[in-house]
Amino acid sequence: MTVFFIGAGPGDPELITVKGQRLVRSCPVILYAGSLVPAAVLDGHAAEQVVNTAELDLDEIIALLKEAHDGGKDVARVHSGDPSLYGAIGEQIRRLRELQIPYEIVPGVTATAACAAALGCELTLPDVSQTLILTRFATKTTMPEGEQLSDDELRPHYGDDCPIAVIYRASWPDEEKVTGTLADIVGKVKTTQIERTALILVGRVLAAEGFADSTLYAKAGN
Repeated sequence: MTVFFIGAGPGDPELITVKGQRLVRSCPVILYAGSLVPAAVLDGHAAEQVVNTAELDLDEIIALLKEAHDGGKDVARVHSGDPSLYGAIGEQIRRLRELQIPYEIVPGVTATAACAAALGCELTLPDVSQTLILTRFATKTTMPEGEQLSDDELRPHYGDDCPIAVIYRASWPDEEKVTGTLADIVGKVKTTQIERTALILVGRVLAAEGFADSTLYAKAGN
C-alpha cells in the first residue's frame, strides 16, 4: 500500500502527468483538494472511495490515510500544481513517517509554468534571466525572517518601467491576465475583480526582444 501525492497541475485537467492520471484511475481510494483541483481531473476513475478534503483538517485526513493503509488500499492524494511547492504535504508526510505508511511524490505542472504558457514567453533567456525566485505573501502562513517582500521593494531595484504580469487562475476556463509595469500595474489590477488565486511575475524577461540566441541550437564551431 502506498500514498501517492499527485500533482494535478494548475487547473487544466489535461495538464496532469500521464503517471498521475494512471494512478488516479487505478487507486481504490482518492483524496483530493477540491477547492483547487477541478473534478474533471478525476474523470475515468474506478475508486471505491472519493473524498474532497477541502473541509477536512489534518487529523481527519491522516485518519483516512491510515484507514486505507490498514485495508491495504493505495491512495491517490491529489493536490493542485506540483505538490512540493506550497502543497502542504510536509505535515502529511511527517505523520505518515510516524505511522510507517509508505508514500511517493508524483510531480505536477506548476502554476508558474502555466503562467509562462499564458504569456507565451520563456522565463530564462540568455543575457536576460537565468534565475527564478519563487515566493509568496504572508497570509495564514507567516514568512520566515528575511524572506518578507515589502510592497515597494521591487521598484528601486527593477525600475518603474519593469514589466509585470498578474495571472488569475492560470489554465482555468476563467483565466485572466493583466500586464503592465511596476509603475502602473496596481491601477490596472484595481479595475478587475482579482483578489486571490493569482500569481505575479516580475522581470524584464517578460518583454525581452534583443536577447542572444542560446548555444543549444548553435551551429557546430560557433
